Amino acid sequence: MTERGTDDPTREEQTVTHPGVELISAFLADAHLLDGPIDEQRAAMEAASAGSPAPEGITVEATVLGGRPAEWLVPHGTGRQLVVLYLHGGGYCSGSVNTHRGLAGRIALAAGGAVAALDYRLAPEHPFPAAIDDVVAAYRHLLGLGVAPERIALAGDSAGGGLAIAALLALQAGGTALPAAVVCLSPWVDLTQSAPSYQRVGERDPMVSKGALDALASPLFAPDLSGLPPLRIEVGELEVLADDATRLAEAARAAGVETTLTEWPGMIHVFQAFPGEVLPESDESVAAIGRFLSSHLGTAAPAPTEQGVPS
Repeated sequence: MTERGTDDPTREEQTVTHPGVELISAFLADAHLLDGPIDEQRAAMEAASAGSPAPEGITVEATVLGGRPAEWLVPHGTGRQLVVLYLHGGGYCSGSVNTHRGLAGRIALAAGGAVAALDYRLAPEHPFPAAIDDVVAAYRHLLGLGVAPERIALAGDSAGGGLAIAALLALQAGGTALPAAVVCLSPWVDLTQSAPSYQRVGERDPMVSKGALDALASPLFAPDLSGLPPLRIEVGELEVLADDATRLAEAARAAGVETTLTEWPGMIHVFQAFPGEVLPESDESVAAIGRFLSSHLGTAAPAPTEQGVPS
C-alpha cells in the first residue's frame, strides 16, 4: 500500500493482479449489482451481502436515530460512550444497514467502540438533500443522547463517504460542533464524473461503472473545507473513484485539514467489505481504520482477533 499524510500529495501508479480480486470480480459479475431497474439492483445487493453478518463479538440492536431506522453494533464489553456513525454506500439509491452489517461490525471491533449504522433515505424516491438531512438529524440525535462530539466519528463508503463530507459541511454551516474524526472508504465526492480515473480504470472496476452513477451534489467542490476534523481516506488502485479520493485529499490538505490518504495497489472499490480470507488487505485496512478512530476517540487499540483486527 501507499500511505501518505498531509505533506506528500504525490501519486504512484501500479498495476497488480490479485487472485482474490479476480475471484470477487467473477462473483460480482454473477450478482448483477448494476443491472436492471433500481428495485432489482437493491434486491441483488441485499442478496449478495446476505453472507456477511455481524462478526462474532458484536451485539446488534435495532434503533431509531433522527427519525430514521438505524442499528447499533456494539463490541462485547463496551458501551455507547464512543460512537462511529456509519453511512453505507450504494450510489445513494441502494444499500442498507443489512448490506453493510459485516463491515460496520468489523470497524466497531477494530475501533473498540460502538457503531451506529444509519438507514438514510434513498433516491430516487427521496432526492437530494434528503440523505444529508437524515445524517445531520442522526448526528444531532446522538448529541441529544449525551454523546459528546469529541466522542463521535463519521465513517462511510462510496456514496456514504461523500455523504459524510457533505454532512460535515452542513453541520458546520448550521453551527453544530463537529465530530472528532471522519473516515472515507472509496468516497464518491465528484458526481460530475469528470476525473481521469473514470476512463483510466473504468473497465477494470467490477463494483462501479460510470454509467451506473448520476450527478447530484459534489462535496469535492465545496468552496471551503477548512475546519473539518481529521480525515482518513482509503481507496483501491483499480476503481473509477480513485481520483475522487486523491482530489478530496488534496483539497482537504489545501484547506489545512489533517489528512491521510492510503492507496492500496491492485484493490477494487470498497475492498474492505470482502473477507480477509479472500483479501488480506481488507483486514489490514480495517485495522488501520480502527487505529485511526481509536486515536481520535480516545480508546485503546484492541488486541488482535481471529477477524484479523488489528494486524
